Amino acid sequence: MAETEILLESGTNEIEIMEFTIYGELYGINVAKVREIMMSDKVKPIPHAHASVEGIFKPRDLLLTVIDLPNYLTGSKSDKQDKDLFIITNFNKLHIAFRVHSVVGISRISWNDIQKPDDTISRGDEGVATGIAQCGGDLVTILDFEKIVADIAPETGIQIDEISKMGKRTSVNCPILIAEDSILLTKMIEAALIKAGYENLTFKNNGQEAWDYLSQIKDDSDLDDKVSLIITDIEMPVMDGHRLTKLVKGNDKLKHIPLIIFSSMINQELMIKGKKLGADEQLSKPEIRHLVEVIDHLLQRRKNNG
Repeated sequence: MAETEILLESGTNEIEIMEFTIYGELYGINVAKVREIMMSDKVKPIPHAHASVEGIFKPRDLLLTVIDLPNYLTGSKSDKQDKDLFIITNFNKLHIAFRVHSVVGISRISWNDIQKPDDTISRGDEGVATGIAQCGGDLVTILDFEKIVADIAPETGIQIDEISKMGKRTSVNCPILIAEDSILLTKMIEAALIKAGYENLTFKNNGQEAWDYLSQIKDDSDLDDKVSLIITDIEMPVMDGHRLTKLVKGNDKLKHIPLIIFSSMINQELMIKGKKLGADEQLSKPEIRHLVEVIDHLLQRRKNNG
């Protein structure tokens, strides 16, 4: 499956979930993150690597880090089987292979059919289950692959120190609405934006909550004093960022508000989608400094335009 052959119509609030198994349990990944599936192969170990990093392998021209997903999820040494598969992924501008036991298939479902696990399952910031999906008669745990990679290699995540390199910043009171479902990323984005001088922040857990908030204030005469800019993730339960973008840019009262898609899944395919939906900018996580620079630009442009 090269570069997600299955294209969804933009803004329909649907997702393709690839289901796979580890020790007989069903897990899922967004098809948009999958480049291809390969039979597992010999991996070259790397000294002093994280316990869940098997090493590297080079199937063609691309050197891939291999993460032993059974080991990561269980904390125990996994038995490698000849029938194991590698799911080759692309997100956060990284190409990584994840070892799994089998691939079951693909289900197309609505984000409405994905529920956020509560803290008893997700353990707050520490959880790696981004959602629980109802796929036919099965419950599928959607894994937070960005969180898994950030756990293993923290340097791949948002680096707040990047803001310090921008020099002295002044405080800006422009209200920014942010739709982000990850508790960990919410805290990191908040810390980074506050450090950059943007202190008037409103966070919503998904696109639906953000849209509900916008719907309540869109007719207010002081709308622009309540929302100057919108930032949205793509992958979110209930309503995704593409659907939110479509609703905002299709509304006469809201479409003038600059909207940035800030997601781990920005590739050429999804850039085209976001542009069609009217997104003003699209950035890949974890480029937090670039995000701040784009916020500066869009707010200055809006100010200049009156």
